[in-house]
Amino acid sequence: MTTTITYEQLADLAGTDLGYTDYRTVTQDQVNLFADAADDHQWIHVDPERAKNGPFGAPIAHGFLTLSLAVPFWTELLDVKGVTTKVNYGLDKVRFPAPVKVGSRVRMTATVAEVVEVTGGYQIAVDQTIEIDGGTKPAVVARGLYRFYA
Repeated sequence: MTTTITYEQLADLAGTDLGYTDYRTVTQDQVNLFADAADDHQWIHVDPERAKNGPFGAPIAHGFLTLSLAVPFWTELLDVKGVTTKVNYGLDKVRFPAPVKVGSRVRMTATVAEVVEVTGGYQIAVDQTIEIDGGTKPAVVARGLYRFYA
């Protein structure tokens, strides 16, 4: 469920649990397209037959592909009204604790850790975890930094 707030409410968002996104299935087509875009065609990602006998028993998504899913997931979790610009400012403390096998379903949960005023707006730090359906470890743990300008 999307949390919808106004720009004026951003200052009080620290500590807010934004909940969970819907699940998305990671496909081999996605992995192949990402491999082309990143010029990373390692066989554990793009050769399903060889990957069956590899260390993960199946092809896996690139860690950065899984991380990039934070962008569409983020839009499911928070909508801030009354802003002119929304900026993905960066990331802190990114880790990839578990690989995402092709065909897995993933979702994201997020909590706003802090809100600071910046010139012309606010920056929020969000603790984000991308989980694998049925997994014991998360696929991605990161702190996202987002800026909102009035």
